[in-house]
Amino acid sequence: MVPSEIRALFAMVARPEVVSLAGGAPYVSALPLDAVGTMIGELVAGKGAEVLQYGSAQGDETLRELICEVMALEGVQGSADDVVVTVGAQQALDLITKIFVDPGDVVLAEAPSYVGALGTFAAYQADVVHVPLDEGGLIPSALRETLDRLRREGRRVKFLYTVPTFQNPAGVTLTTARRAQILEICAEHDVLIVEDNPYGLLGFEGEPMRALRADDPDRVIYLGSFSKTIASGLRVGWVLAPHAVRAKLVLAAESAILCPSNFSQLAVREYLLTQPWREQIKAFREMYRERRDAMLDALDQLMPDGCTWTRPAGGFFVWVTLPEGLDAKAMAPRAIADRVAYVPGTGFYADGGGRRNMRLSYCFPEPHRIREGVRRLAAVVEKEIRLRDTFGGVEHDGPGGVHTPGPGIV
Repeated sequence: MVPSEIRALFAMVARPEVVSLAGGAPYVSALPLDAVGTMIGELVAGKGAEVLQYGSAQGDETLRELICEVMALEGVQGSADDVVVTVGAQQALDLITKIFVDPGDVVLAEAPSYVGALGTFAAYQADVVHVPLDEGGLIPSALRETLDRLRREGRRVKFLYTVPTFQNPAGVTLTTARRAQILEICAEHDVLIVEDNPYGLLGFEGEPMRALRADDPDRVIYLGSFSKTIASGLRVGWVLAPHAVRAKLVLAAESAILCPSNFSQLAVREYLLTQPWREQIKAFREMYRERRDAMLDALDQLMPDGCTWTRPAGGFFVWVTLPEGLDAKAMAPRAIADRVAYVPGTGFYADGGGRRNMRLSYCFPEPHRIREGVRRLAAVVEKEIRLRDTFGGVEHDGPGGVHTPGPGIV
């Protein structure tokens, strides 16, 4: 087990003079906190004996039924009996990996991929094999080539891990056409898919994308979370799995935590039953769209030539690629010294890649702080370019040493 590169930044970026474009903390202050506080107080006063008691390892039944209503917004038709409530989607990832992965088994993951997933896979000694993505998401031809190669080598692929919608860290979304292709390829190779979808309802344009799980319920394990649509501090997520897998997940959850927090579960249950949660998600979408626009406008105006970045249609993140010869990880301490923070791209690769990349988050800072953060970051990058031109750049060798999500991204 190794420390997360994001968590390692927290102590430094917590200083008020530093503009943090690093962490993906949702802006919970946008919730109607007075109404939520009153709701929780009434919940404890009226149902305290239930709220403060142990629950089942699978989770509260009414909450599981409400979770099915939430997933239906993305076309997912699931039974509450096949939902397992977890301590955030992160615990769901841990339980799935514990059930399926033996040391040395292959897990396929996008390049780049969510750092928390990579840490879990490493802890269970999985061999992570990356599959590249571009502005349209995971590349089907690359997935097919990778699976064909692994089959020839006689290696066991346990599952494909993907964040298809508003991906963390790249911000890209798997296109509708590619979704069908990915499902077809995985069916041909008999590979399970773990679909992690914490941002799916936070799109800035149109209706939510149809989830992979909606079109292949037998092959796709779906992970969801209320961390982004209600509050991350409640730590309530879930997994929707085929029935036989669900039974194993309950056993694994019992051995890990006995049961998820009844207090948190019933707080979420009460919120979904009594509060205008659909309208609140719409308010989050509008707020995050404004912040996304502030970041993209600032990048367009201020970043030096040679830098490229994704243009997310939802979620929390922009993925930046620096000019040749620059090293985002080596630059990070100098950026913090200039009072701006980001996450170096290396944290999102299992193979040492991503040194020219950085993840920028727009979810938490106010728009004016985002613009100031980008101004400071652009000045740091300009200094690095001058140093490169004077002393020469850093060469990156090895698989994935540099990676751009796709050609033509500006």
